Amino acid sequence: MKYMVLMYSNPAQTKAMSASKLDAVMRKHDALRDELTESGELLSGAGLAYPEDTTTIRLRAGAAIAATGPIAESEEHLTAYYVFECADVERARHIAEGVGLPRHGR
Repeated sequence: MKYMVLMYSNPAQTKAMSASKLDAVMRKHDALRDELTESGELLSGAGLAYPEDTTTIRLRAGAAIAATGPIAESEEHLTAYYVFECADVERARHIAEGVGLPRHGR
């Protein structure tokens, strides 16, 4: 079965993170990615840009219309994702728990 984990964060809080905390988050992602790659479970995954650095393309009357910046005001945005394939929902939960990131001091 295929599963997807979506990660959200507040850009202002992420940008305010200390270099050491950000490094710890990245090391955790690296370790998880290595584990899932080694087990053959990782299908894809990526970090995503901050909302202000994005472009949204929508089809309107058959034409592609591009707009810069976020399409909606929100404190949190989709920041990254993993797609993986594993044997059962219990393994998927274990992987999702491994994605759990430090919540900016919480």
